[in-house]
Amino acid sequence: MNFEIIGEIAEIEIIAIGGKIRILPLLRKQYGKGRWRKLKGIATVRLLDGSIRLAEVHWFEAHGIGKKKIRIKRFLDG
Repeated sequence: MNFEIIGEIAEIEIIAIGGKIRILPLLRKQYGKGRWRKLKGIATVRLLDGSIRLAEVHWFEAHGIGKKKIRIKRFLDG
């Protein structure tokens, strides 16, 4: 991960659940079975260069496994 999430993720929405997730076989192989969901939200992030930006982040999550493969989709602060 090339960034750090500062604070909490807001406006969380589910994008896909279970079989609708394209990389579901990879998630199950790497992290195990679970009720996988793809989610998105808005978070304040600190980048490697120290700058702080507002960004839309996407990640995968399953109960008992937690958030995996968190990435920045786009920056929202111009």
